[in-house]
Amino acid sequence: MPVFRTIDTGLRNGRAQIAFDEALIELHKAGRTPDTVRFLRFPPTALIGRHQAMSHEVKVAHCRANGIGLVRRITGGGAIYFDDGQIGWELVLSRKRLPMPSLGDYTRAICEAVAHGLSRTFGIAARFRPRNDIEVGGQKLCGTGGFFDGDTLFYQGTVLIDVDPARMMACLNVPAAKLQKRDLDKAEQRVTTLKTLLGGAAPEIAKVQEAVLLGLTEKLGLELHPGAPDEAEEALAKRIHDETIGTDDFVFEIDDPRGAEVSEASLTGAGGTVSAYVRLEGAGAARRVREVLLTGDFFVTPPRMVLDLEASLRGVPVAEVGAAVDRYFAASRPDLLTIAPADFRKVIEEAVAAGGAG
Repeated sequence: MPVFRTIDTGLRNGRAQIAFDEALIELHKAGRTPDTVRFLRFPPTALIGRHQAMSHEVKVAHCRANGIGLVRRITGGGAIYFDDGQIGWELVLSRKRLPMPSLGDYTRAICEAVAHGLSRTFGIAARFRPRNDIEVGGQKLCGTGGFFDGDTLFYQGTVLIDVDPARMMACLNVPAAKLQKRDLDKAEQRVTTLKTLLGGAAPEIAKVQEAVLLGLTEKLGLELHPGAPDEAEEALAKRIHDETIGTDDFVFEIDDPRGAEVSEASLTGAGGTVSAYVRLEGAGAARRVREVLLTGDFFVTPPRMVLDLEASLRGVPVAEVGAAVDRYFAASRPDLLTIAPADFRKVIEEAVAAGGAG
């Protein structure tokens, strides 16, 4: 039976919470942190996925005017709003101690476990909905996501306890395509909360934590032992926050990719959205890729895959771009939870074609 430490880092600044994620991963990879379940909470914060463009996803001016934090996660996926009416949960574990074939298999198993715990505890019909949500009656109660880094799996999720959906959506730019896909007029219709499901009575934070742990214990067979963050984790988290994750350079690393000489294309499907922004150089037969930027709410593992794909295309002749994308995926074989190699090829080729012959 896999043994896990459980910790609660409470309410912290959003960038500090994400820095703690990175510290846990680094120390777990080094064998200095045990397999861990962590609970966390945020003040009002808009969080975007690792590969998203801030200004495309978030109403930045609104957030700044209303004291809402702006944060970039280290996991993929879409933009979310978080406040102290929600709780975050996450697992950092060795894949050897809980072996499964793919990120998709971990996603299903973990989401089904948490859904089971919530259902048993609160008498609701929570269910896993691919690609990575837990829903009740077609409305989202939990969003999740994660990735592999070597043997270490990092997987995180949320539970909406008591939040004003209108306030949530006032911070976010939700694409019309997402609403049309679910036949919704407003983004607020997409989500629900435990308070709503329980008839207006929001459960205590501790009760929600118990529900998550119940599901992980009964469905995944985890043996859980209460613990606390240690000094090494706190010190490394602070350093990561101050040097990278807590800085505007990281948070706005991708902001608004549009600009002069940039051609673009987007593809939205069942697995989410991917966009490609391309600069070309040269003319005629010498036309080639100068740089490519890929954004979207997709999940890939390892996360550096996107940067590696972008780098592999620099200097590639435009006529060879599609083949270069195929070669990259054949050689690297990343784990793609929500999107296929063909989707990347299609959107990149369309952006290149939009750049013209030069």
